[in-house]
Amino acid sequence: SQGNHLYEQEKYKEAAADYTRALAKDTNNPTGMFNLGNSYYQQHQYDSSRKIMEATAKMTTDKKGKAAANYNIGNSYMAQRKWDDAIEAYKETLRKNPQDPDAKYNLSYAEEMRKKDQQNQKNKDNKKNQDKDKKDKKDQDKDKQQQDKKNQDKDKKDKDQQQDQKDQKDQQDKEKQEQQGQPSKLSKQQAEQLLNALQQEEKKLQDKM
Repeated sequence: SQGNHLYEQEKYKEAAADYTRALAKDTNNPTGMFNLGNSYYQQHQYDSSRKIMEATAKMTTDKKGKAAANYNIGNSYMAQRKWDDAIEAYKETLRKNPQDPDAKYNLSYAEEMRKKDQQNQKNKDNKKNQDKDKKDKKDQDKDKQQQDKKNQDKDKKDKDQQQDQKDQKDQQDKEKQEQQGQPSKLSKQQAEQLLNALQQEEKKLQDKM
């Protein structure tokens, strides 16, 4: 009773302490277990609350008591957005108490939220795949640009080498032509010898005449 009074005042931690003391004296008290589970739930200790409610559902023989415990189990799963588990808990509630309007509403809500989360996850996966495709395409474009630049650099290098070879060949041809077209130069001694030879030939020709 003291725990209930504290619970109504929203002093859930103190209420839980009183419920625990009461259960230490009467371990087979499903009402005390149920209230302790609720006090844990109000403190957002959902795992602890669920554990107590599961024990309560096993302990009580009353169908409505089992239904209420399963309903609170569903609520603890809902608070953690574990929609599949919440749905199963609410279904179990309705098996014990088919007319429970809150369980019907929460079951419908959990199914809708599961559907919404699945759609959001699908959208996230699609966006992730699209982002990956964009990144892959960007990387491919970058690789292609790098390869194109390498090819351009190689072509330029090859053209420069070809031009250098052509310029070198043109220079060699030019030098060769200059050498072929340029008259040979005679030394002074060779010129005098050639002149003397021509004079002697001319003298011989005159003597003969």
